[in-house]
Amino acid sequence: MNETPQPALGPADYSKRPRFAGPPTFGLLPRLEEVEAARPGAPIDVKVVGIPFDSGVSYRPGARFGPAHIRASSRLLRPYNQATAMQPLTDQQVADCGDLGVTPFNIVDALAAIEAGADALRADGARLLTLGGDHTVALPNLRSVSRTHGKIAVLHFDAHLDTWDTYMDAPYTHGTPFRRASEEGLLDLERCLHIGIRGPLYGQQDLTDDEVLGFQIIRTDDYQFTSVPEIVRRMRKRLGAAPVYLSVDIDVLDPSAAPGTGTPEAGGLTSRELLNTIRGLQGLNLVGAEIVEVAPAYDHAEVTGIAAAHVAYEVLSLWTAQRQGIDRPTGPAGQYLQPGGGD
Repeated sequence: MNETPQPALGPADYSKRPRFAGPPTFGLLPRLEEVEAARPGAPIDVKVVGIPFDSGVSYRPGARFGPAHIRASSRLLRPYNQATAMQPLTDQQVADCGDLGVTPFNIVDALAAIEAGADALRADGARLLTLGGDHTVALPNLRSVSRTHGKIAVLHFDAHLDTWDTYMDAPYTHGTPFRRASEEGLLDLERCLHIGIRGPLYGQQDLTDDEVLGFQIIRTDDYQFTSVPEIVRRMRKRLGAAPVYLSVDIDVLDPSAAPGTGTPEAGGLTSRELLNTIRGLQGLNLVGAEIVEVAPAYDHAEVTGIAAAHVAYEVLSLWTAQRQGIDRPTGPAGQYLQPGGGD
């Protein structure tokens, strides 16, 4: 006889304790050890982990405090996502695994520790949602997921390419992770895509090198002259059926929507444009995700932290749909995203 599956252990009960007094976890979700104690042997679908590391930044420091800020800003997230008709906090088992403790003094050692930590957390088949930290963490995360899934299609939301070679002769920084990943053979060179690129470059060669490394570009200005459904169609066409790793640098948003970041650029996306574009990923093979470059010292009224928390919430919604075998955007969002010709 088949046993009835154990229900997921969800967020703290808001009716018994106010959110501002709840546990310091993402979305007031249970900690890993609480889930393991309450549901021994049951699978954990998604693990949320912080990586408080910012030794790779080239301008403003402070993203090491990003994971705690995102968690604090996530207290108002509720179980039902009305945009996609998903219940991402209760229809799958999500656990907050705390932070990886990695050295801030040696980047190579830190990258190795992050990779080992990601491998350990993913060993039971759980998907990993990473809260950064600076964008350097993308490289060890990609090393880990590629070991399981092969060559990865990176969907990269950012104001910057992050495919530069070195900064002051340093090969591992927050501006170089996708060049190193491409050089290491981790990426599907026919499927990678930047979204939200804008601002000054060092020269035309930056774009030439970026294309050779496997990326196409949808610029922020493309949102001005086309529509979100068209962006979604182009995105889905590029990604296809490949395993997708979603990397969201919060500076893809305009500084008015995300002031708390290390390298802000004028003319960015609105939070509505970002969230709706991410919703358009529903049905694709998302194998990992990260939200990085939240630097709370420059934030105001949790504007940046709230945006990052909602990005993470949409990622969890994507995985809820994936678990349920849904292959198109659902709910009100599905009525207008219409990603059609991209599959």
